[in-house]
Amino acid sequence: MLLIDVVRVSEAVTRTSARLGKVGHLAELLGRVGPDEAPIAIAYLSGELPQRQIGVGWRTLQDPPPPKLIATATLAEIDARLSQIKNVSGPGSQAARKTLVTELFATVTSQEQAFLLRLLGGELRQGALDGVMIEAIAKASGAPAADVRRALTLRGWLPAVGAAALSGGVEALRAFTLEVGRPVAPMLAGSAPDVGAALEKAGAPAALEWKLDGVRVQAHRSGTEVRVFTRTLDDITAQVPEVVEAVLAMPCTDLVLDGEVIALRPDGIPEPFQVTSSRVAGKLDVDRLRESTPLSVFFFDALRVDGASLIDLPYATRQQFLATAVPTHLRTPLLLTADPAEAQDFFTSVVRLGHEGLVVKSLAAPYAAGRRGSGWIKVKPRHTLDLVVLAAEWGHGRREGKLSNLHLGARDADTGGFVMLGKTFKGLTDELLAWQTERFLELADGPTDGWTVELRPEQVVEIAIDGVQRSPRYPGGVALRFARVLRYREDKRADEADTIETVRSLLL
Repeated sequence: MLLIDVVRVSEAVTRTSARLGKVGHLAELLGRVGPDEAPIAIAYLSGELPQRQIGVGWRTLQDPPPPKLIATATLAEIDARLSQIKNVSGPGSQAARKTLVTELFATVTSQEQAFLLRLLGGELRQGALDGVMIEAIAKASGAPAADVRRALTLRGWLPAVGAAALSGGVEALRAFTLEVGRPVAPMLAGSAPDVGAALEKAGAPAALEWKLDGVRVQAHRSGTEVRVFTRTLDDITAQVPEVVEAVLAMPCTDLVLDGEVIALRPDGIPEPFQVTSSRVAGKLDVDRLRESTPLSVFFFDALRVDGASLIDLPYATRQQFLATAVPTHLRTPLLLTADPAEAQDFFTSVVRLGHEGLVVKSLAAPYAAGRRGSGWIKVKPRHTLDLVVLAAEWGHGRREGKLSNLHLGARDADTGGFVMLGKTFKGLTDELLAWQTERFLELADGPTDGWTVELRPEQVVEIAIDGVQRSPRYPGGVALRFARVLRYREDKRADEADTIETVRSLLL
């Protein structure tokens, strides 16, 4: 298949606002793509590279050569060239990559050059999010969307799952199994305003687990080898030796566990999230970092024990397996209850210990990897939302010369766009103001000399609010009440931000 075919479909998807229309465009192309090029097409239309990163920045992409007049480049040829660029290393690699990028862009038309620039720069925003692509794969292959989602749970990479569905249908999808060493997307939690509401959503009795303000980890063990992954599926094994040692000390030699690492003070009170995240991010002199900021690990779920995949089993059954494999002091504390008053007391005690709150979990829920629903419900002392910064305004007075007032948006799951919810400048320290000014100038999507600087919607920020109110002022019909910045979420992509539906569910 030619690259231009994918480019034209991408443009059609961008122009189409209706979800079914997007699915139709994508499914039509997927029905024509060959088996070897299917993963490439799905990756490109999802806005990612099969290679993930190729070591090319914006400076390398500047000043492309004159384009070809006729489109002849195939997906396989483009993919091979990108792999060649990725594999360049050693002295002079930057210049060598620039040469290869120039040669690549010389083989494509101006329309294709524009597409590749957005793709390589991470700016291909056409609304082909995972949900839309899953439906397109299901439609093109004839396989149920539920089977596509389950296979994605186990494989963790949609292009590979889509290629299997297109070539082998349902049988190929059901052949995917949970493998040690291959991380799966973590199950996510919905939210509720209080413990009582969470119990209603999850169904009582339920398990109430401490919600730790740490870094999510997934630990895999096969024999004497342990690998540890983040919620974004990045390998951080070398950075968390405490986790490796804890898992190696367990009697079971075939494990996949879900948990959290956190830095605790000597009295057991959690350090601020930034302390934990900085420690986990540290790649140099880990022994010194470990001595100054030791990490504790707590596991709250078991996905595999002694070779048996557990993700389709109920939470209560998975907890039984977890208890046999993981010692008590390495398991997240929890309470089983159906009593709202007892649940509220437990919540209050956990918050007093300095933790974020609770995650209320249905005893019957399977492990829905990569999905957010009523199986897990998080409860915090305040409403919090993960939103995307759409623009920022230049400050005045003490904040003159700094980008201050944030324009906040929630994700529209149907269109792949973002819905404006309001503005805030509260909660910003001098340090955050300096950081975000530098960051937002990198994300500027237009002039920066006006009052408002439009941004590429990529930066996720965690916002605390007192609630949500109806408002005709904003396109989503709702506005945030007393929004203030808690922290920037470097561990989340924009397509993982909270949706406008989640925001509307908080209406008083």
